[in-house]
This record gives sequence, structure tokens and C-alpha cells, in this order.
Amino acid sequence: MWDNTREKERRRLLLEEAEDKQHDGVWIDEKRGFLDKLISRKRRANIEPGVGRWVSYLNRERKLDNLVGQKPVAPVAPKGLYLYGNVGSGKTMLMDMFYGATEGVIKHRRRFHFHEAMLEIHDHMHDVWKRRDDGKSMESSAFSWISGLPFDAKIKEWLIGEEKYKQDKHQKHILLAVADKFLVDRQANKCGASILCFDEIQTIDVFAIVALSGILSRLLSTGTVLVATSNKAPEDLNQDGMQREIFLELLSKLDETCNKILVGTETDYRRLIPTDGSTQIHYYWPTNPDTRNMFEAMWHDITNQTGGNITAVTIPVMFGRSIEIPQSCSGVARFDFEYLCGRPVGAADYIAIARNYHTIFISDLPAMSMKIRDKARRFITLIDEMYNHHCRLICLATLPIDNLFQGTEEGPLFDLESFQFETEAEGSKLRRDVSAEGNVGAGPSTRGLVSMLSGQEEMFAFRRAVSN
Repeated sequence: MWDNTREKERRRLLLEEAEDKQHDGVWIDEKRGFLDKLISRKRRANIEPGVGRWVSYLNRERKLDNLVGQKPVAPVAPKGLYLYGNVGSGKTMLMDMFYGATEGVIKHRRRFHFHEAMLEIHDHMHDVWKRRDDGKSMESSAFSWISGLPFDAKIKEWLIGEEKYKQDKHQKHILLAVADKFLVDRQANKCGASILCFDEIQTIDVFAIVALSGILSRLLSTGTVLVATSNKAPEDLNQDGMQREIFLELLSKLDETCNKILVGTETDYRRLIPTDGSTQIHYYWPTNPDTRNMFEAMWHDITNQTGGNITAVTIPVMFGRSIEIPQSCSGVARFDFEYLCGRPVGAADYIAIARNYHTIFISDLPAMSMKIRDKARRFITLIDEMYNHHCRLICLATLPIDNLFQGTEEGPLFDLESFQFETEAEGSKLRRDVSAEGNVGAGPSTRGLVSMLSGQEEMFAFRRAVSN
């Protein structure tokens, strides 16, 4: 309401100035003598470009403050929750219970998992940059109200210049603009996420730290209530020390707006409680003729129950991409490990698969040592998304599940780009761009490099994947 009133008054003041300029004939040179034109040019030459427009802008803002007053201060939002603890301790279950209880009570709410949030951030960043680069689109939308005004062309040109200047002054940092997109609905009404449930907050690379810090800080500053889960306490999220100053700002905002609660238990309940009370085996090992025959029998039993035909299909992925499913049958899909994790695919592909299939077969899971670190990271991301979408996984593996990720074999040293593990094309460019805009350096601390090369983060993430 206040924003609409201020914008209405701002345009009224602009129109009054335009009427005065048209009445005085400021730009009608035919009515001015040679001496007047010469004096006018001399004055303009001695004025720093943009100063006159800046002074006009400030005067207009002061008048608006007197007419409309300062923006009302919103009431303080209730504190949110930051739940952290070991894998399988019930953090996500508690968050989902809360989210379910708010249905029909809280109108504006959203729930994200980390991977889904990152992909939506990418999508919004593309959209913001596209709009900023498309000058014609900006003029047609933001300045369309000027075209129908009864003024000379020069006056309209001045009005458009004033609007562009105001727009440039108020242009937000890319992350602030993206954060505000989380707060609007599809009709661009500012109503969005009064409650944001964020599952598995993590800081896997520089981009994640910068993006989450900027976006969550903005959302919390606008009154959004955050209910988050993580395997780590906030202060332990960034033990590598990457972008410490930016990260400390997020910590301060979390301390101010969230109660931190340790869900303290050493028990992984997901491994104790079977999903359906049956003794059906979904994980076959080691890989030998007997286990392969059992795996094949399970595949044929389930596909026969669906009554469909086994065919190769292509399903859409975000950002205009697609992925081919080599064997698909009425909600059931089959892959080998190399096809799913040995190629440059990522979270967007795995989300698309998990949304389209309720049961997924994966054969030939290898021992995931440091030698195939990138494949192991992709596998962890895949398991995360299957768990988030309640998919059933049936595997044929080399080792028992607890030994699948050994993490002890020595492999070649990894450069920083390989560690970031964002192999999907839509991710890598965005990480570079947002880092450049935020003056972000790419180099981690020495302690962080040791952690990266030792595989500590992968081993921690794999415990979560095994629990899933």
C-alpha cells in the first residue's frame, strides 16, 4: 500500500515538472536567440554529467518523504528454527510435520531441499540477467505509461531519462533481486514465503556460501520465518573458511532470527525402521551371477506388474534440457551406474528422474574411492533426490552398503574446479558470474584444501546417503 502511494505521488511530481518544462519551452530552440543558446551550452559544459539529474532526483525524494512519510516498519517476525544433528535423527521429519501443520493456516509458505533451491536460484538469476540485458523490454514495460502523455517528444525523452535514472539508482545486487523473487507469486504480487522450510542447508563451494548468505539474509530481513535442517551447527557449516566475511553476516542473521536446536541422538532411525514392514531385499551384493540373476528377476517381476512395455524415452529437464532414459516402463526405470554418474549430469537431471519414476534400478555400483570422487558426489546427489521424492531404489553393487564408499584409496590430486562438482552446464557459468559481481575470490583456505583432498566431506555426505 505504501509503495503504491509513493509511486503514485512520484509520478505526479514528475508530471508537474514536465508541465512546467513544456510551458516554459525549455527544449524549443526555435524560440530562443543565438545568445541564449550559446549561454545554455556553456552552462551545460561546466556541469558534471548527471549532477543536474541527481539533484532533481534528491529533491523529488525529499518531497515524497514529506508527502508520504517514511515506510512503515514491519512488526518483528517470530523466531524460526535451525535443527541440526546426526543423519537419521528426525530433523526433516520434524520440519515436515511443522510444514504440514501450517497447511490452510499460513497462506504463503515454501519448502525446499538444498539442490532444488540451488536450481531455482540459477533459474531466477538467468531471468534477472536476461531482463537487465533486454533494454527494449525494460522500456516497453517500465516506461509505457509515458507514451500516451500529451507532451512534446523532447519532454517525453526527459521523462524516460528520469525513469531510467531512478531505475539505475534502485537496481539491486543480483542476489537481492533473486531473493525478492522468492517473495512473489506467479502474478508478481508481493506475498510469497512467509514461512520457508529449507532442508539440508550446506555450503559445498564458494557459490553456495555467497548465494545462501545473500538470499537467506535478504529473506530473513523481510520477515520470512525460516525453519531449516542441517547435519551441522551454523558455525560449523563453513569450516574451510571460504568467504568468511560474507558467511559471518549470515551467521549473525541466523542468530538473530532463529533458535538453534540440536536434535541429539546417535541413532539413525531410518536404518532401524523398515519402510513397509517387509523383508524384501532391495540391495544385492556382491556382483556375481547369483546376485545378478536375483536383480534381473526383481526387474522382470516389477515391470510385469506394471503391464507396460520397456522402451527408451526422453524426459524434460530444467533450462530447456532433456535426458534419455534407456529402459523405462510405467514409472519404473533402469540404469547402470556409469550412465547415471559417469557423465556430466547433476541435480537437475536427478530431480527430473525422481519426479517421473517411483522405482529405480541401478546396476554395477563400484567401490567409491577417491579415484572416482566426482562419480561418488553425483551418486550422493542422486540418492538425496530419490529420498526427497520418496522413490524406491533397487541396486546391484560390488560391496555391502556400509563399505560402498571407502574413501581411503589414494587418487590424483584434485583441482578446485573438480571439487566444486557442479558439472552441469547451467551451474558453472552462474558460479563465475555471481562471484565476479560480489568480488568473491575462488581460492579456499589451506585447511579447506586439506579437507577437500582427504575426502572428509564426501565421507560425511555418504553417511547421509546410506541412511537415506
